[in-house]
Amino acid sequence: MLQQLDKADIVRRMVAPQTTQRHKAELGQFMTPSSVARYMASLFPPSALRACRLLDAGAGIGTLSCAFLDRWVAGDFGFESVEATAYEIDEKLCGHLARHLGGYNRVTSRIVMGDYIKLATTNDLFMEMLPTGYTHAILNPPYKKINSSSLHRLALRRAGIETVNLYSAFVALAVSDAAPSGQIVAIIPRSFCNGPYYRPFRDFIFDRAAIHHIHLFESRNKAFKDDDVLQENIIIRLERGGQQGHVTVSTSTDDSFSDLTTHEHPFDRIVFPDDPERFIHVPATTEKSAIELSPAVRYSLTDIGVKVSTGPVVDFRLKDHLCDMPRLGAVPLIYPGHLSMTGTAWPAPNSKKPNAIMRNDETEKWLYPNGFYCAVRRFSAKEEKRRVMASIVDPTAFGDHAMLGFENHMNLFHENKHGLPEALARGLVVFLNTTAVDEHFRRFNGHTQVNATDLKMMKYPSRDTLVRLGEWAMQQDMLTQEQIDTKLETLTA
Repeated sequence: MLQQLDKADIVRRMVAPQTTQRHKAELGQFMTPSSVARYMASLFPPSALRACRLLDAGAGIGTLSCAFLDRWVAGDFGFESVEATAYEIDEKLCGHLARHLGGYNRVTSRIVMGDYIKLATTNDLFMEMLPTGYTHAILNPPYKKINSSSLHRLALRRAGIETVNLYSAFVALAVSDAAPSGQIVAIIPRSFCNGPYYRPFRDFIFDRAAIHHIHLFESRNKAFKDDDVLQENIIIRLERGGQQGHVTVSTSTDDSFSDLTTHEHPFDRIVFPDDPERFIHVPATTEKSAIELSPAVRYSLTDIGVKVSTGPVVDFRLKDHLCDMPRLGAVPLIYPGHLSMTGTAWPAPNSKKPNAIMRNDETEKWLYPNGFYCAVRRFSAKEEKRRVMASIVDPTAFGDHAMLGFENHMNLFHENKHGLPEALARGLVVFLNTTAVDEHFRRFNGHTQVNATDLKMMKYPSRDTLVRLGEWAMQQDMLTQEQIDTKLETLTA
Protein backbone atom coordinates (compact mmCIF):
# COMPACT_ATOMS: atom_id res chain seq x y z
CA MET A 1 0.00 0.00 0.00
CA LEU A 2 1.37 3.39 -1.00
CA GLN A 3 2.21 5.87 1.73
CA GLN A 4 0.91 9.41 1.34
CA LEU A 5 4.44 10.54 0.51
CA ASP A 6 4.57 8.15 -2.45
CA LYS A 7 1.20 9.45 -3.65
CA ALA A 8 2.45 13.02 -3.35
CA ASP A 9 5.57 12.18 -5.32
CA ILE A 10 3.51 10.77 -8.17
CA VAL A 11 1.65 14.08 -8.29
CA ARG A 12 4.95 16.01 -8.15
CA ARG A 13 6.27 14.14 -11.16
CA MET A 14 3.08 15.02 -13.01
CA VAL A 15 2.79 18.67 -11.94
CA ALA A 16 6.44 19.80 -12.09
CA PRO A 17 6.97 19.26 -15.86
CA GLN A 18 3.70 21.08 -16.56
CA THR A 19 4.81 24.17 -14.63
CA THR A 20 6.60 26.77 -16.72
CA GLN A 21 10.10 27.93 -15.79
CA ARG A 22 8.77 31.48 -15.64
CA HIS A 23 6.14 30.49 -13.05
CA LYS A 24 8.77 28.65 -10.99
CA ALA A 25 11.09 31.66 -11.14
CA GLU A 26 8.33 34.11 -10.15
CA LEU A 27 7.57 32.12 -7.01
CA GLY A 28 11.06 30.70 -6.39
CA GLN A 29 9.33 27.32 -6.47
CA PHE A 30 11.16 23.98 -6.61
CA MET A 31 9.34 20.84 -5.48
CA THR A 32 11.02 18.41 -3.12
CA PRO A 33 11.70 14.85 -4.36
CA SER A 34 10.38 12.13 -2.05
CA SER A 35 13.88 10.81 -1.28
CA VAL A 36 14.98 14.22 0.02
CA ALA A 37 11.74 14.68 1.95
CA ARG A 38 12.08 11.28 3.61
CA TYR A 39 15.68 12.01 4.62
CA MET A 40 14.72 15.42 6.01
CA ALA A 41 11.96 13.87 8.10
CA SER A 42 14.44 11.31 9.44
CA LEU A 43 16.58 14.09 10.95
CA PHE A 44 14.01 15.05 13.58
CA PRO A 45 15.04 13.59 16.96
CA PRO A 46 12.71 11.37 19.03
CA SER A 47 10.16 13.39 20.96
CA ALA A 48 8.28 12.83 24.21
CA LEU A 49 5.68 15.48 23.33
CA ARG A 50 2.06 14.41 23.37
CA ALA A 51 0.96 17.05 20.87
CA CYS A 52 2.84 18.12 17.75
CA ARG A 53 2.27 21.43 15.99
CA LEU A 54 3.86 21.13 12.54
CA LEU A 55 4.69 24.00 10.19
CA ASP A 56 5.28 23.55 6.46
CA ALA A 57 5.73 27.02 4.93
CA GLY A 58 5.87 27.02 1.15
CA ALA A 59 4.31 23.58 1.29
CA GLY A 60 3.69 23.04 -2.43
CA ILE A 61 1.77 19.79 -2.80
CA GLY A 62 2.63 18.70 0.75
CA THR A 63 5.57 16.37 0.13
CA LEU A 64 7.51 17.41 3.24
CA SER A 65 4.49 17.25 5.54
CA CYS A 66 3.67 13.80 4.18
CA ALA A 67 7.22 12.59 4.87
CA PHE A 68 6.97 13.81 8.47
CA LEU A 69 3.46 12.43 9.00
CA ASP A 70 4.31 9.07 7.42
CA ARG A 71 7.10 8.73 9.94
CA TRP A 72 4.61 9.44 12.74
CA VAL A 73 2.09 6.95 11.35
CA ALA A 74 4.88 4.34 11.25
CA GLY A 75 5.30 4.77 15.01
CA ASP A 76 8.55 6.77 15.14
CA PHE A 77 7.01 9.56 17.22
CA GLY A 78 4.84 9.20 20.30
CA PHE A 79 2.52 12.12 19.56
CA GLU A 80 -1.11 11.56 20.44
CA SER A 81 -2.18 14.34 18.09
CA VAL A 82 -0.75 16.45 15.28
CA GLU A 83 -1.86 19.86 14.07
CA ALA A 84 -0.32 20.59 10.67
CA THR A 85 -0.30 24.13 9.29
CA ALA A 86 0.71 24.44 5.65
CA TYR A 87 1.20 27.74 3.82
CA GLU A 88 1.14 27.89 0.03
CA ILE A 89 0.90 30.94 -2.21
CA ASP A 90 0.26 29.04 -5.46
CA GLU A 91 -3.47 28.36 -5.65
CA LYS A 92 -2.86 25.76 -8.37
CA LEU A 93 -1.18 23.54 -5.79
CA CYS A 94 -3.53 24.03 -2.84
CA GLY A 95 -6.01 21.38 -3.99
CA HIS A 96 -3.26 18.75 -4.11
CA LEU A 97 -1.98 19.96 -0.73
CA ALA A 98 -5.39 19.68 0.93
CA ARG A 99 -5.96 16.23 -0.55
CA HIS A 100 -2.59 14.89 0.64
CA LEU A 101 -2.90 16.22 4.19
CA GLY A 102 -6.51 15.10 4.28
CA GLY A 103 -5.31 11.53 3.84
CA TYR A 104 -4.31 11.33 7.51
CA ASN A 105 -7.19 10.45 9.82
CA ARG A 106 -5.63 11.69 13.04
CA VAL A 107 -4.22 14.96 11.74
CA THR A 108 -5.92 18.32 12.12
CA SER A 109 -4.72 20.20 9.08
CA ARG A 110 -4.94 23.90 8.28
CA ILE A 111 -4.21 25.02 4.72
CA VAL A 112 -3.41 28.72 4.51
CA MET A 113 -3.39 30.03 0.96
CA GLY A 114 -1.34 33.20 0.86
CA ASP A 115 1.98 34.89 1.38
CA TYR A 116 3.69 33.35 4.41
CA ILE A 117 5.88 36.39 5.04
CA LYS A 118 2.96 38.82 5.02
CA LEU A 119 0.84 36.56 7.24
CA ALA A 120 3.66 35.67 9.64
CA THR A 121 4.59 39.31 10.16
CA THR A 122 0.99 40.40 10.81
CA ASN A 123 1.28 39.59 14.50
CA ASP A 124 -2.31 39.84 15.69
CA LEU A 125 -3.69 37.44 13.05
CA PHE A 126 -0.71 35.12 13.22
CA MET A 127 -0.58 34.82 17.00
CA GLU A 128 -4.31 34.20 17.14
CA MET A 129 -3.73 31.21 14.85
CA LEU A 130 -0.58 30.16 16.71
CA PRO A 131 -0.82 30.85 20.47
CA THR A 132 1.98 28.55 21.64
CA GLY A 133 4.46 28.14 18.78
CA TYR A 134 5.30 25.26 16.47
CA THR A 135 7.04 22.22 17.89
CA HIS A 136 8.31 21.13 14.47
CA ALA A 137 8.87 22.83 11.13
CA ILE A 138 9.92 21.22 7.86
CA LEU A 139 10.71 23.59 5.02
CA ASN A 140 11.71 23.83 1.38
CA PRO A 141 11.33 27.61 1.17
CA PRO A 142 11.26 29.58 -2.08
CA TYR A 143 14.55 30.85 -3.49
CA LYS A 144 14.22 34.42 -4.73
CA LYS A 145 15.97 37.69 -3.95
CA ILE A 146 14.15 40.33 -1.91
CA ASN A 147 14.51 43.89 -3.16
CA SER A 148 15.74 46.31 -0.51
CA SER A 149 12.66 48.55 -0.85
CA SER A 150 10.04 45.79 -1.23
CA LEU A 151 7.07 45.23 1.05
CA HIS A 152 8.60 41.89 2.08
CA ARG A 153 11.80 43.61 3.20
CA LEU A 154 9.90 46.23 5.20
CA ALA A 155 7.62 43.65 6.84
CA LEU A 156 10.59 41.50 7.81
CA ARG A 157 12.45 44.51 9.17
CA ARG A 158 9.50 45.28 11.45
CA ALA A 159 9.79 41.70 12.72
CA GLY A 160 13.49 42.19 13.46
CA ILE A 161 14.67 40.18 10.46
CA GLU A 162 17.15 41.65 7.98
CA THR A 163 17.82 39.39 5.02
CA VAL A 164 18.07 39.39 1.24
CA ASN A 165 16.29 36.24 0.06
CA LEU A 166 12.95 34.55 0.59
CA TYR A 167 14.56 31.30 1.73
CA SER A 168 16.41 32.91 4.65
CA ALA A 169 13.31 34.95 5.53
CA PHE A 170 11.21 31.76 5.76
CA VAL A 171 13.79 30.06 7.99
CA ALA A 172 14.14 33.12 10.24
CA LEU A 173 10.36 33.35 10.65
CA ALA A 174 10.10 29.61 11.36
CA VAL A 175 12.76 29.92 14.07
CA SER A 176 11.10 33.02 15.47
CA ASP A 177 7.70 31.34 15.69
CA ALA A 178 8.89 27.98 17.00
CA ALA A 179 8.16 26.91 20.54
CA PRO A 180 11.07 26.55 22.98
CA SER A 181 13.10 23.51 21.84
CA GLY A 182 11.17 23.56 18.57
CA GLN A 183 12.90 21.59 15.80
CA ILE A 184 13.36 23.08 12.32
CA VAL A 185 14.63 21.07 9.33
CA ALA A 186 15.06 22.95 6.05
CA ILE A 187 16.65 22.42 2.66
CA ILE A 188 18.13 25.74 1.57
CA PRO A 189 20.88 27.18 -0.64
CA ARG A 190 24.31 27.20 0.93
CA SER A 191 24.87 30.87 0.13
CA PHE A 192 23.88 32.00 3.65
CA CYS A 193 26.99 30.34 5.10
CA ASN A 194 29.33 33.11 4.01
CA GLY A 195 29.36 36.61 2.58
CA PRO A 196 28.37 39.93 4.15
CA TYR A 197 24.78 40.06 2.86
CA TYR A 198 23.74 37.10 5.02
CA ARG A 199 25.59 38.24 8.15
CA PRO A 200 22.39 39.63 9.80
CA PHE A 201 20.61 36.35 9.07
CA ARG A 202 23.47 34.31 10.54
CA ASP A 203 23.42 36.51 13.64
CA PHE A 204 19.65 36.06 13.92
CA ILE A 205 19.97 32.27 13.82
CA PHE A 206 22.94 32.06 16.21
CA ASP A 207 21.13 34.27 18.73
CA ARG A 208 18.00 32.12 18.74
CA ALA A 209 18.90 28.57 17.80
CA ALA A 210 21.50 25.83 17.87
CA ILE A 211 22.74 24.09 14.71
CA HIS A 212 22.65 20.34 15.24
CA HIS A 213 22.98 18.83 11.76
CA ILE A 214 24.13 19.91 8.31
CA HIS A 215 23.90 17.68 5.24
CA LEU A 216 25.95 18.33 2.09
CA PHE A 217 25.24 17.11 -1.42
CA GLU A 218 28.61 16.60 -3.13
CA SER A 219 27.01 17.12 -6.54
CA ARG A 220 25.42 20.55 -6.60
CA ASN A 221 22.74 19.75 -9.21
CA LYS A 222 21.30 16.52 -7.80
CA ALA A 223 19.02 17.64 -4.94
CA PHE A 224 16.49 19.17 -7.38
CA LYS A 225 17.67 17.51 -10.59
CA ASP A 226 14.15 17.34 -12.04
CA ASP A 227 14.05 21.16 -12.00
CA ASP A 228 17.61 21.67 -13.35
CA VAL A 229 18.61 23.58 -10.24
CA LEU A 230 22.35 24.35 -10.11
CA GLN A 231 22.25 26.17 -6.77
CA GLU A 232 24.24 24.29 -4.13
CA ASN A 233 21.85 23.19 -1.40
CA ILE A 234 22.26 21.91 2.13
CA ILE A 235 19.86 20.45 4.67
CA ILE A 236 20.08 21.95 8.14
CA ARG A 237 18.46 21.07 11.49
CA LEU A 238 18.06 23.82 14.07
CA GLU A 239 16.66 23.83 17.60
CA ARG A 240 14.97 26.97 18.89
CA GLY A 241 16.80 28.02 22.07
CA GLY A 242 18.89 24.85 22.01
CA GLN A 243 22.28 24.49 23.62
CA GLN A 244 24.99 24.61 20.99
CA GLY A 245 27.21 21.56 21.06
CA HIS A 246 28.91 19.41 18.46
CA VAL A 247 27.47 19.52 14.95
CA THR A 248 26.76 16.40 12.92
CA VAL A 249 27.83 16.80 9.29
CA SER A 250 26.65 14.23 6.77
CA THR A 251 27.39 14.00 3.05
CA SER A 252 26.03 12.12 0.07
CA THR A 253 26.74 12.40 -3.62
CA ASP A 254 23.10 12.87 -4.52
CA ASP A 255 19.50 12.51 -3.38
CA SER A 256 19.65 8.72 -3.30
CA PHE A 257 21.71 8.96 -0.07
CA SER A 258 23.24 5.61 -1.04
CA ASP A 259 26.75 6.64 0.04
CA LEU A 260 25.78 8.58 3.16
CA THR A 261 28.66 9.36 5.53
CA THR A 262 28.40 11.10 8.90
CA HIS A 263 30.92 12.88 11.13
CA GLU A 264 30.79 15.01 14.27
CA HIS A 265 32.64 18.29 14.68
CA PRO A 266 33.05 20.75 17.55
CA PHE A 267 31.19 23.98 16.89
CA ASP A 268 34.40 26.01 16.84
CA ARG A 269 35.36 24.08 13.70
CA ILE A 270 32.07 25.15 12.11
CA VAL A 271 32.17 28.82 13.19
CA PHE A 272 35.62 30.13 14.11
CA PRO A 273 35.44 31.84 17.54
CA ASP A 274 37.43 34.89 16.40
CA ASP A 275 35.71 35.35 13.05
CA PRO A 276 33.75 38.63 13.15
CA GLU A 277 31.75 37.62 10.05
CA ARG A 278 30.66 34.34 11.67
CA PHE A 279 31.01 32.36 8.44
CA ILE A 280 29.71 28.79 8.62
CA HIS A 281 32.25 26.18 7.48
CA VAL A 282 31.16 22.64 6.76
CA PRO A 283 34.09 20.20 6.91
CA ALA A 284 33.46 16.97 5.06
CA THR A 285 35.80 14.81 7.18
CA THR A 286 37.23 14.64 10.69
CA GLU A 287 40.70 13.80 9.42
CA LYS A 288 43.33 16.49 9.82
CA SER A 289 44.97 17.74 6.66
CA ALA A 290 48.69 17.68 5.92
CA ILE A 291 48.74 21.43 6.59
CA GLU A 292 47.22 20.98 10.06
CA LEU A 293 49.64 18.14 10.85
CA SER A 294 52.81 19.94 9.70
CA PRO A 295 54.83 21.43 12.61
CA ALA A 296 56.41 23.92 10.16
CA VAL A 297 53.08 25.37 9.04
CA ARG A 298 52.04 27.06 12.26
CA TYR A 299 52.41 30.80 11.72
CA SER A 300 49.64 33.36 11.40
CA LEU A 301 49.71 36.17 8.86
CA THR A 302 50.40 38.53 11.77
CA ASP A 303 53.43 36.43 12.67
CA ILE A 304 54.86 36.80 9.17
CA GLY A 305 54.01 40.51 8.88
CA VAL A 306 51.48 40.19 6.06
CA LYS A 307 47.82 41.22 5.74
CA VAL A 308 45.10 40.02 3.39
CA SER A 309 42.18 42.11 2.19
CA THR A 310 39.39 41.83 -0.35
CA GLY A 311 40.08 43.77 -3.54
CA PRO A 312 38.58 47.22 -2.84
CA VAL A 313 37.32 48.20 -6.32
CA VAL A 314 33.67 47.22 -6.71
CA ASP A 315 33.32 47.90 -10.42
CA PHE A 316 29.57 48.55 -10.63
CA ARG A 317 29.84 51.20 -7.92
CA LEU A 318 32.63 53.00 -9.78
CA LYS A 319 31.46 52.34 -13.34
CA ASP A 320 31.63 56.03 -14.30
CA HIS A 321 35.40 55.91 -13.65
CA LEU A 322 36.20 52.71 -15.58
CA CYS A 323 37.99 52.60 -18.94
CA ASP A 324 38.10 49.76 -21.46
CA MET A 325 41.77 50.44 -22.15
CA PRO A 326 44.53 52.54 -20.52
CA ARG A 327 44.46 56.27 -21.20
CA LEU A 328 45.83 59.52 -19.79
CA GLY A 329 44.85 59.96 -16.15
CA ALA A 330 43.94 56.29 -15.68
CA VAL A 331 45.78 53.51 -13.81
CA PRO A 332 45.65 49.73 -14.30
CA LEU A 333 42.55 47.93 -13.00
CA ILE A 334 43.36 44.28 -12.30
CA TYR A 335 40.87 41.43 -12.52
CA PRO A 336 41.61 37.74 -11.83
CA GLY A 337 41.76 37.20 -15.59
CA HIS A 338 44.91 39.34 -15.80
CA LEU A 339 46.81 37.07 -13.44
CA SER A 340 48.47 33.66 -13.34
CA MET A 341 50.85 31.82 -10.99
CA THR A 342 53.88 32.89 -12.97
CA GLY A 343 53.07 36.39 -14.16
CA THR A 344 50.73 39.22 -15.10
CA ALA A 345 49.24 39.90 -18.53
CA TRP A 346 47.91 43.46 -18.70
CA PRO A 347 46.13 44.99 -20.47
CA ALA A 348 43.90 42.32 -21.99
CA PRO A 349 42.61 43.89 -25.25
CA ASN A 350 39.92 41.28 -25.91
CA SER A 351 38.59 41.19 -22.36
CA LYS A 352 34.97 42.04 -21.62
CA LYS A 353 36.22 43.67 -18.41
CA PRO A 354 37.68 47.20 -18.22
CA ASN A 355 41.47 47.41 -18.03
CA ALA A 356 41.83 50.75 -16.26
CA ILE A 357 40.28 53.11 -13.75
CA MET A 358 40.60 56.88 -13.62
CA ARG A 359 42.75 58.16 -10.79
CA ASN A 360 40.92 61.03 -9.09
CA ASP A 361 39.58 62.17 -5.73
CA GLU A 362 36.76 59.60 -5.80
CA THR A 363 38.93 56.58 -6.63
CA GLU A 364 42.22 57.42 -4.88
CA LYS A 365 41.26 55.75 -1.58
CA TRP A 366 40.67 52.43 -3.37
CA LEU A 367 44.10 52.28 -5.04
CA TYR A 368 47.31 50.53 -3.95
CA PRO A 369 50.91 51.47 -4.82
CA ASN A 370 52.42 49.47 -7.67
CA GLY A 371 54.43 46.51 -6.39
CA PHE A 372 54.56 42.73 -5.95
CA TYR A 373 51.40 41.21 -4.45
CA CYS A 374 49.95 37.74 -4.05
CA ALA A 375 46.34 37.58 -5.22
CA VAL A 376 43.81 34.77 -4.66
CA ARG A 377 40.58 34.43 -6.62
CA ARG A 378 37.52 34.75 -4.38
CA PHE A 379 35.16 32.61 -6.45
CA SER A 380 35.34 29.23 -8.09
CA ALA A 381 32.82 26.72 -9.36
CA LYS A 382 32.28 23.62 -7.21
CA GLU A 383 33.29 21.47 -10.16
CA GLU A 384 36.64 23.23 -10.66
CA LYS A 385 39.70 21.14 -9.90
CA ARG A 386 41.17 23.74 -7.55
CA ARG A 387 39.45 25.90 -4.95
CA VAL A 388 42.44 28.06 -3.95
CA MET A 389 44.08 29.72 -6.95
CA ALA A 390 46.90 32.16 -6.19
CA SER A 391 48.61 34.47 -8.69
CA ILE A 392 51.52 36.90 -8.72
CA VAL A 393 51.02 40.60 -9.36
CA ASP A 394 54.22 41.68 -11.11
CA PRO A 395 54.79 45.46 -11.16
CA THR A 396 56.88 45.31 -14.33
CA ALA A 397 53.68 44.60 -16.28
CA PHE A 398 52.36 48.08 -15.52
CA GLY A 399 55.23 50.25 -16.76
CA ASP A 400 55.52 53.62 -15.03
CA HIS A 401 52.12 53.51 -13.32
CA ALA A 402 52.52 54.36 -9.63
CA MET A 403 49.12 53.07 -8.47
CA LEU A 404 46.95 50.01 -9.15
CA GLY A 405 43.29 49.15 -8.77
CA PHE A 406 42.36 45.65 -7.59
CA GLU A 407 38.86 44.45 -8.41
CA ASN A 408 36.64 42.95 -5.73
CA HIS A 409 36.72 39.35 -7.01
CA MET A 410 40.18 38.73 -5.54
CA ASN A 411 41.89 38.72 -2.15
CA LEU A 412 45.17 40.57 -1.87
CA PHE A 413 48.18 39.81 0.36
CA HIS A 414 50.04 43.03 1.21
CA GLU A 415 52.09 44.89 3.83
CA ASN A 416 49.94 47.74 5.15
CA LYS A 417 48.45 48.33 1.68
CA HIS A 418 51.86 48.28 0.03
CA GLY A 419 53.58 45.62 -2.04
CA LEU A 420 55.59 42.69 -0.68
CA PRO A 421 59.23 41.79 -1.27
CA GLU A 422 59.26 39.81 -4.51
CA ALA A 423 60.52 36.56 -2.98
CA LEU A 424 57.88 36.70 -0.23
CA ALA A 425 55.07 37.37 -2.72
CA ARG A 426 56.19 34.50 -4.95
CA GLY A 427 56.66 32.22 -1.93
CA LEU A 428 53.06 32.87 -0.84
CA VAL A 429 51.83 32.13 -4.38
CA VAL A 430 53.69 28.81 -4.48
CA PHE A 431 52.54 27.78 -0.98
CA LEU A 432 48.90 28.64 -1.64
CA ASN A 433 48.96 26.70 -4.92
CA THR A 434 50.14 23.45 -3.32
CA THR A 435 47.82 20.47 -3.32
CA ALA A 436 48.13 20.33 0.48
CA VAL A 437 46.65 23.82 0.88
CA ASP A 438 43.83 23.13 -1.57
CA GLU A 439 42.91 19.86 0.17
CA HIS A 440 43.03 21.58 3.55
CA PHE A 441 40.75 24.35 2.32
CA ARG A 442 38.24 21.92 0.81
CA ARG A 443 38.09 19.83 3.98
CA PHE A 444 37.76 22.70 6.35
CA ASN A 445 35.78 25.24 4.39
CA GLY A 446 33.85 23.42 1.71
CA HIS A 447 32.13 26.43 0.16
CA THR A 448 33.15 27.67 -3.27
CA GLN A 449 34.00 31.17 -2.09
CA VAL A 450 37.50 31.93 -0.78
CA ASN A 451 37.08 34.76 1.69
CA ALA A 452 39.79 36.97 3.16
CA THR A 453 38.68 35.73 6.59
CA ASP A 454 39.37 32.13 5.57
CA LEU A 455 42.87 33.08 4.44
CA LYS A 456 43.46 34.99 7.69
CA MET A 457 42.50 31.94 9.73
CA MET A 458 44.91 29.62 7.92
CA LYS A 459 48.38 28.80 9.16
CA TYR A 460 51.48 29.47 7.04
CA PRO A 461 55.19 28.58 7.00
CA SER A 462 57.48 31.17 8.57
CA ARG A 463 58.37 34.32 6.65
CA ASP A 464 61.91 33.00 6.10
CA THR A 465 60.57 29.73 4.71
CA LEU A 466 58.20 31.57 2.36
CA VAL A 467 61.07 33.76 1.14
CA ARG A 468 63.20 30.68 0.45
CA LEU A 469 60.27 29.11 -1.39
CA GLY A 470 59.95 32.27 -3.49
CA GLU A 471 63.67 32.41 -4.23
CA TRP A 472 63.55 28.80 -5.39
CA ALA A 473 60.55 29.55 -7.63
CA MET A 474 62.37 32.49 -9.23
CA GLN A 475 65.16 30.13 -10.30
CA GLN A 476 62.83 27.71 -12.12
CA ASP A 477 62.10 28.00 -15.82
CA MET A 478 58.72 26.37 -15.34
CA LEU A 479 56.77 25.15 -12.30
CA THR A 480 54.64 22.01 -12.26
CA GLN A 481 52.20 20.92 -9.57
CA GLU A 482 54.46 18.00 -8.72
CA GLN A 483 57.46 20.32 -8.31
CA ILE A 484 55.79 22.71 -5.91
CA ASP A 485 54.23 19.90 -3.87
CA THR A 486 57.60 18.17 -3.54
CA LYS A 487 59.36 21.44 -2.67
CA LEU A 488 56.85 22.21 0.08
CA GLU A 489 57.54 18.78 1.62
CA THR A 490 61.28 19.46 1.75
CA LEU A 491 60.86 22.94 3.24
CA THR A 492 58.36 21.90 5.92
CA ALA A 493 59.69 18.46 6.78
